[in-house]
Amino acid sequence: MNRILGLALAITVGWMAGCATRPQDSLDVTLNPSTYNSGKIAQASLTAAGDETSISLIVGGVPNGTVRPVHLYTYIYPGSCEKPGPQPAYEMNQTVGTDLKSMPPWQMWKRAPVPLSQLRSGAYALVVRAAPMDGNRDLFCGNIQ
Repeated sequence: MNRILGLALAITVGWMAGCATRPQDSLDVTLNPSTYNSGKIAQASLTAAGDETSISLIVGGVPNGTVRPVHLYTYIYPGSCEKPGPQPAYEMNQTVGTDLKSMPPWQMWKRAPVPLSQLRSGAYALVVRAAPMDGNRDLFCGNIQ
């Protein structure tokens, strides 16, 4: 019986050790609303995908009057939300349309051509922007840390 208990403990400790390294493979980023999108919420989940980063976005709202279906543009800027660089480091706009439902939340998936480890080690900000037809304004921003 002690062997079984010892084996169960070893498996549990090994599993916990594996989970301890998991945060390096993924990162959740809270996206704060801009003044144009006050009161709305959004979240991004970044996951390592080899030499790329997979980004899952959930957007809980956009400004009133936004054209449907909603089109959102996504960028990674050097710097921070408070002080972004002059140009995006990465643009993830191969697809910008959300699903056809008119009510939030909307979910989108993007791929950034940069490893997550590089994004975590530098100062970068993830920006979600409205379509040109909706004013091309920043709607959300979150610092990648």
